[in-house]
Amino acid sequence: MRKPIVTLAVWAFALTGALGTANAQKAYGPGVSDTEILLGANAPYSGPASIYASFPKTMLAYFTMLNETGGINGRHINFVTRDDAYSPPKTVEVTRALVENDKVLAIMAPFGTPTNAAIQKYLNSNGVPQLLVQSGGTRWNDPKQFPWTTPYSPTYVNESRIIARYVLREKPDAKIGVLLQADDIGKDFVLGLKEGLGAKADTMIVKEAMYQSTEPTIDSQIVNLKASGADTILIAAQNKFASMAIRKIHELGWKPLIFLGSTANSIAGVLVPAGIEASTGILTTTSYKTPNDPAWANDKGMTDYLAFAAKYMPGMDPNDVIAVTGYTTAQLGAIILQRCGDNLTRENVLKQATNLSGIALPMLLPGITIQTTPQDYAAITERRFARFDGKTWVLFGDIVGAGPAKD
Repeated sequence: MRKPIVTLAVWAFALTGALGTANAQKAYGPGVSDTEILLGANAPYSGPASIYASFPKTMLAYFTMLNETGGINGRHINFVTRDDAYSPPKTVEVTRALVENDKVLAIMAPFGTPTNAAIQKYLNSNGVPQLLVQSGGTRWNDPKQFPWTTPYSPTYVNESRIIARYVLREKPDAKIGVLLQADDIGKDFVLGLKEGLGAKADTMIVKEAMYQSTEPTIDSQIVNLKASGADTILIAAQNKFASMAIRKIHELGWKPLIFLGSTANSIAGVLVPAGIEASTGILTTTSYKTPNDPAWANDKGMTDYLAFAAKYMPGMDPNDVIAVTGYTTAQLGAIILQRCGDNLTRENVLKQATNLSGIALPMLLPGITIQTTPQDYAAITERRFARFDGKTWVLFGDIVGAGPAKD
């Protein structure tokens, strides 16, 4: 049975602090005072993942909006983001500075798979919350080994498992090729695909083409995938490389069925640069409402988001799913901090982050809620399929989840 849903009205009421706090005594960890909560994160403002810079920028804008209305329980949020250029050694450097010099309460929504992997042991050994990790790797949900790390993104394993089940149902004779990034992103996508295909994986997957995030082009990988005879492609890549892959597939006159991983289903960041004609018909999975989908024109969560974007992110494309993700992640981070009340220790921040039940955030699709427990940190496990029609992602089918009961 689904856990009770916390409605937007209750959430908004709670966030203002009107419900009060359960903590009579104040207890502060690093970076906290009566007037401020100091948080930090690495961010890809430069380097091969710089297209994702709209994510931290949106979070910063959201906290600015909250601060203008009094912050959280009377404290302003000071969110310090440092550019790591999507380089793990640089991530270690900026994260150590945030923890040891700036003395932040927590690392909030740090970006990237290899980058987060580089700091996971350090943060856990020092008891610093690594909250709402922006990566779908399975390693972020390991409470026993890494209790201070909590995921936000749905896992790549579950996503590709869901895609595999769709292929078995709709195209059981498919010959599947995979373009994968040479790190945990690609490894997890392939793992889930093989799990979903089961006994048919060895015969259905005809080619895996790997690339490094430092490569200037992936043309040869796409040519090799075409030569393999694949008629179905899973693009397990980040924005820049996904866009190049879609464009090259089109240039070759090749017309496979394309599944685009949710790491790279941005219309503005991937599909438009790849070309609208080349992108039309591509399938993906998503947990979010799409801003330019007319189905949400009168949705309050959508109108609130668009008003926020117009005021606090001038010049940024509100249709970008990266911005939507940043907005939603910031909302969840604010809920966690609000629930801490005056007990703003690292231990209590972790406790609140791992005890979330039935939270329906405004830009998540109806029926998809945040659920975490101390035994299972996974925040979002459900999604729907969508097809790009040349203008927007058009949802189809029911909500599908990670486990057999949902699929």
